[in-house]
Amino acid sequence: MQKENCFYLGKIVKKHSFKGEVVIKLDTDEPNLYENLESVFVDLGNNLIPFFIEKSTLSKSTMFRVKFEDVDSEADAEAIIRAGVYLPLDLLPKLSGNKFYYHEVIGFTVVDASFGAVGTIMSINDSSAQPLFEIDREGKEIFIPMIDNFIKKVDRENQTIEVDTPEGLIELYLS
Repeated sequence: MQKENCFYLGKIVKKHSFKGEVVIKLDTDEPNLYENLESVFVDLGNNLIPFFIEKSTLSKSTMFRVKFEDVDSEADAEAIIRAGVYLPLDLLPKLSGNKFYYHEVIGFTVVDASFGAVGTIMSINDSSAQPLFEIDREGKEIFIPMIDNFIKKVDRENQTIEVDTPEGLIELYLS
């Protein structure tokens, strides 16, 4: 399995017992969707390795206690601490309306209410306090904050996102 075919579910953050149990900190708003997983992919040495789940418990909202098959000791558990945990993209719940996954809107066209067609979403920058659409407009980069008030409509069929940005924001990048 390749990372580009998967989504990040969380990270193994600590050992739980001397029998190889670990705790995964889930990176999701809906942890209960992942309560009954049979397996996950663990990122070890830049390879996604399948790990099968013997038993699991969701505790403290996003903390997921897991006992993997063949991880039977503290040393086994220690070897996978801090590893990322992934699942195939087809296991993501479908979103509708103006909710979307970042990977889903790459290539969509952004259309501003007053400016018109802005350009194509090349990526999402989520390393800042506010995630940003990184948009290419004929070789120029434009950044639009992903604020709910700005996003008016996500049209999956036509691959467009309609926004209403403050006056002058887009022009700032073009001068």
